[in-house]
Formats: sequence, C-alpha cells, structure tokens
Amino acid sequence: MESPASRALLALELVQASPGITADRLAARLGVSERAARRSIAVLRDAGIPIESVRGPYGGYRVGRGLRPPPLTFTAAEALALVMAVLDGHHDAGDPASPVGAALGKLVRALPEQVAAQADAVRRATAPAPDRAAARPDPQITATLVQACADLRRLRLVYRGESGSQWDAEVDPWAVVVRHGRWYLICWSHASGARRAYRVDRMLDVAPLDTRFDPPTSFDPVAVLEEHLAVGWEYTAELVLHRPLGELSGRVPAALGRLEPLDDASCRLVGSTGNPWWYAEQLAALPCDFRIVGGPELRHTARAIGRRLLDAAGPAPV
Repeated sequence: MESPASRALLALELVQASPGITADRLAARLGVSERAARRSIAVLRDAGIPIESVRGPYGGYRVGRGLRPPPLTFTAAEALALVMAVLDGHHDAGDPASPVGAALGKLVRALPEQVAAQADAVRRATAPAPDRAAARPDPQITATLVQACADLRRLRLVYRGESGSQWDAEVDPWAVVVRHGRWYLICWSHASGARRAYRVDRMLDVAPLDTRFDPPTSFDPVAVLEEHLAVGWEYTAELVLHRPLGELSGRVPAALGRLEPLDDASCRLVGSTGNPWWYAEQLAALPCDFRIVGGPELRHTARAIGRRLLDAAGPAPV
C-alpha cells in the first residue's frame, strides 16, 4: 500500500466501516504511523470528502454529510451480494431505463471487469418476477462461483441433494443463472461426464482448483437451464396440444418440456416434474386446448385442481 491515493482510499473504507475510529487504530489497520494516517485523512479532505473528527475519549473520525455522497468502496463479494439482493427483490432490476436498473448498472460498472461481466450476465438472465419463497444462496459462495466462471477455473464443490444426501464433485463452471427465483450453476460434471445444473443454495462449500478449462462455444445458459429443468424429474408428463407446433413455438415455457409435431393441427408436449401440482397449475396458462395422455400423477393432480376451481366458482346462475 505504497501509493498515497491507495492508502487514502483504504482509510476511507476503514472510516466508513468503523465510524469513530481513532487515529492510532486507523494507523494500526493501515500499517503506518499515526502521522501517515493523518496525512491520508488530509488527502481525503482535500478531495472534498467530508471527514469529521471529534476530540475526546469517545471521539475519532467519521464520514460527515456533504452536498454529494462520499464514494463507496466494495469488495467484489460485497458488490455481487448487492447485485443478488436487488435482482432478488425487484422485477425491473434488469431494465436499464428504471431507477433500480440504472442504479444496478452503475454498481455493475464499478466491479472488476471479469466479475462485472459475470454479474451482468446474471442480471440479464434473471426471471421477471422473483419468488419470495425461494431459498437464498450464500453471497460468498456465489461470488466464488462467478469468479471461477470468469477465470475459467475448475471447482470442487460440496453439495447437498434434495433428499439430504451429501457428495463432492469436480466441475467446470460455465455460468451462474437466476431463473424462477432460484440461483443455479450450469457446469460440466467430471464425475458423471455430463452437463449439470446445480442449485447454488444447496452448495455447502466451493473451492477453486488450479486446473483451467475451455468453455463451450455458442452456449446459451438460460436455454440450457430451461432444458435441464424440464427433464429428469420423478413424474412424467405427456400432453397433446390442439394447435400446430408453429403457432406454439416460444409460447410454451421450456421448463414444461419439449414440443414435438403430431400433425397439421396438433403437437405433443413431453416433459417431467418433481411437483405435479406446480406443473398442473402451469398448464392452466397454456394458450390452447390440450389433453393429458401420459403421467398418472399429473392427471390425478389436474382433476383435483379442476374440482377445486369448479367448487370455488359455485353453481351456474339460472
């Protein structure tokens, strides 16, 4: 920390983090003499930053209030945690024309270039409406994942599955994506030799390794995640949609499954789910008539939801 400007910025961060910090404590944290610490405070004041000092046993330095707010300093992990919090709480955080989106853009631009690229990718890939019931991932783990994606470094992670079982895995981290109110790591798993999507909130620990990797070309992380969310679940689903495939392309959520053509007037939707109730509720929003032809759990759930809605509507008026 030889540069006076660098020392002054670190002094500002320490004063912001510990209002009332004394000159001797500030000097100890900076690793310099009290005289050098006071010079750092003078540099900040010369730059127009309102650093106040209070004498006495309970005095010290603190940032005062001026016409302009003083500059803020964040670590990469702190800045990414703020990005995560904003994305989690505001559906318009991805819109640069909104006040929240504009403020978030300024924060992203203040991040180191590699971390900023990943944070901005996370920002663009968020779901339009956050799920307030979703589990929140650990910011430090998320920051490590984002940095590993930027540095193209392999990771060793400790993961806890939905059943509670725990295992270690070595992965090549490709991207961190927010979808449907949850945070996922899209990666290549070396243990299974396949592409995987792991929920970040279920990661207990992550550690970067020295091994580098080459990322895939023409990679769309959001599309990959949507495909992953639609397959491999416990309960199967198969439907016939009474509308041509061309009219439904882009209008049926990819998380529900894969569309296949049947004839000129209909197509097939094939997928799976771990929650038949959620899946049946999504079907109610499909832009066409349909029939469930496969998946006994889904058919049972759809009937139960249908009966509930009919009971709620009451008898038809005479």
